[in-house]
Formats: sequence, C-alpha cells, structure tokens
Amino acid sequence: DRMEVITLDGYTEYEKLQIARRHLVPRQLGAHGLKDDEITFTDDALRKIIQDYTREAGVRSLERRIGAICRKSVVKIVGQQWTHVVVTPELVRTQLKKEVFESEGSENIEIPGIATGLAVTSVGGDILFIEAARMKGKGNLTLTGHLGDVMRESAQIAQSYIRSKAEPLGVNSADFEATDVHLHVPAGAIPKDGPSAGVAMVMAMASLFSGKTVRGDVAMTGEVTLRGRVLPVGGIKMKVLAAHRAGLTTVILPKRNEKDLDDIPQEVRDTLRIVLVERIDEAMGVAFGTEARQEYSISAGE
Repeated sequence: DRMEVITLDGYTEYEKLQIARRHLVPRQLGAHGLKDDEITFTDDALRKIIQDYTREAGVRSLERRIGAICRKSVVKIVGQQWTHVVVTPELVRTQLKKEVFESEGSENIEIPGIATGLAVTSVGGDILFIEAARMKGKGNLTLTGHLGDVMRESAQIAQSYIRSKAEPLGVNSADFEATDVHLHVPAGAIPKDGPSAGVAMVMAMASLFSGKTVRGDVAMTGEVTLRGRVLPVGGIKMKVLAAHRAGLTTVILPKRNEKDLDDIPQEVRDTLRIVLVERIDEAMGVAFGTEARQEYSISAGE
C-alpha cells in the first residue's frame, strides 16, 4: 500500500517500426561499419521482421534480427558482390530463412458458427476465431481450446442467452434439447482466459443456430451479461491494432470503452469502422450485416 504500480504496455507495431527506423537501424549500421549509402531497410522489410521473426513486448529480438541482416550484407559488400543493399521483404526471407511466427489474418467466413474475436497476449493483441459446431445429442456444451474458468463461464452465458432469445432470433427452441454444441477456440496449446470473448461467443452460437454467417471482415470484443448488455473490457488499444494488422474493416467495441479510443493512433482509426454498442442486439446487426433490416433485433424489454 506504500507503492504505486505503473503498468507498461508493450510497443505497438507502429511504434516498433519507428524505433527501428530512427534508432535500431542506425545503431546496427554503425556497429557493423556500414554507411547509409551502403544499405537501406524498407518499411515493408522492417514490418516483416516485426511480424514474422519476432514476438515480443520490446525490441531486443528485433535489433538482433536487424544485426543479422547487416552482418550477412557486409559479407556480400566486402566480397564485392553487392555495392548497395536494399533490404526488401524478399531479402529478409532469403537471409533470415523460414518465418518463425505466423500471425492470424482475416478470413472469408463461408459457413455458420464462426466469429472473429480479439484478444491480448503478453506480446500484444491478436485475433482469434471462435468456432461452434452442433450435432445430435442432449443439449450438452463442450468447450475446448485450453480455456480458463472465466472464459468457460462466458461460453455458458452465451449459450444461455441464445436459448433465452430463441424466438426473437428465429431459432427453434426444440433444437437446443436435441443438440450438443461444441465450442472451440483454436491455438489449443495457448492458455486463454477472461470475459472479453463473450460477444464473439454469442455471435458464433447465434450464427450456428440461425444458419446465418457472420461477416468475415468484422471483429468484436466485450463481456456479455444474461440480459444482453455488453460490458467494457481491457486492452482496447492492442485489440484494435491487431484487427487493423489482420486486414479487418470493422471492430465492435463496448460503448463504455469509448474513452479508450483516444489511445489508438489516428492513422488506424481513419482506416477502421469502430462501432460502439451497449447491447448484444446492436452488435448482431453489425456482425450479420442486417443493421437496416434489424432481422436480429431484440427489444430491451425482453
């Protein structure tokens, strides 16, 4: 109680790019006896190193990778094979070999039961796909994907909400009694927890039972209550940046997280449509592309 806790977020991809451009590259050039007119790193090359060869909150591995490229380039320059090196993404792949990490990207969702959520890890934000499947059974819910207790409760809340709103959603309530649901969050080796996947879980189940597909360019985050309210969550900056990096166009956020939008770089906000919602029915209109028709509208009194 006599100490003040200061939480430091990891650098964003944009911040890492600027740090590399202004500090890491010049320092590594000097350390390897290279001049500015002998080697040039393009922004696309630096982004490839950041995305595919490092997975960290800071920039130490990024600087090591830049140094490795500098050393390989020195060999070529001293051997008079090259006079000026332009480091492109293709050259990065050639010199650093196979990519170490693979980031999730947006997908064209063609079948019901899949929704795109947003998560925060120790090294930044990422997107995750919530997958739901149904089969004949007795109404049981199976959860897989190395989920923590809080995330499991979010899945149970999502199922209960969909069952309680079966009629407004146009779902046959009898289907729940004769159907088992399996909900899976890929990357099963990575532990996942927290309530922020609640909205995506509701969307996946609503899509599964209604037969409607969720838009593949929409990502969402937020905690859901049994009344259908969408509650605020943390890590908004990291999550929105992850959606932008994955090529998504629309992000659904809780209305009460509006204050967190000030932390998001303006260039990211300009390219994304950010929709703030207070209730799950508002999010459904965006996720299913039915905002005008309100096919999935559920009145607040229900």
